[in-house]
Amino acid sequence: MLYMYSGYYFDSTYILIILGLLLTLGASLYVKASFAKYKNVRNYSGLTGAAAAERILHNAGIYDVRIEHISGDLTDNYDPRSKVLHLSDSVINSTSVAAIGVAAHECGHAIQHAKAFAPLKLRSAMVPTVNICSMASWPLILAGIFLGYSRTLIFLGILAFAVAVLFSIVTLPVEFDASHRALKILGTTGMLRDQELRQAKSVLTAAALTYVAAAVSMILQLLRLLILFGGDRRK
Repeated sequence: MLYMYSGYYFDSTYILIILGLLLTLGASLYVKASFAKYKNVRNYSGLTGAAAAERILHNAGIYDVRIEHISGDLTDNYDPRSKVLHLSDSVINSTSVAAIGVAAHECGHAIQHAKAFAPLKLRSAMVPTVNICSMASWPLILAGIFLGYSRTLIFLGILAFAVAVLFSIVTLPVEFDASHRALKILGTTGMLRDQELRQAKSVLTAAALTYVAAAVSMILQLLRLLILFGGDRRK
């Protein structure tokens, strides 16, 4: 919706974009603060992130996943295609409670993969399509605008963006389940004590909120597109 003030136009739907950016920024700052709070708290067992990950994987009967270093902070991930668990600079050799929590979370994804966890399989299957849709959505929308407001191109662009939004929503149960598995394993194996478990949970909860914020931000962007182009308005 456009409003005119003293000769200038103001698009009120930008509020949705700003809200999404604030949510994403807030979640990012929160996870960094939570990790920083516990990255200097040494776990009583003295295990490093890599050692804890290996123990968790073997405890789950998984011996074909490699543990490798990846540069950066909080860049940890599990690649199901190559069966490689990547641990970052602040996790792989760290004995902190935060590092153990993050390493265990990534092991949760490896366990999901080994057990054919349905949401993970769905997310993995969506990746090729989502990559194409993510690259094509805005070019299609812009082409539709510049080529005489082609509703077909704009619709295809919004549809492609909606696929990316769906992917972000499907990601949520995958991430929440990985954290749940991580905390359960850390508790049952005795790698972390009760207080340390609560601290690790704080870190993983903060990390999960980044995915929630990202999903909400994308939903808000999709809502904005529907508001702008949902009717028969030609700008």
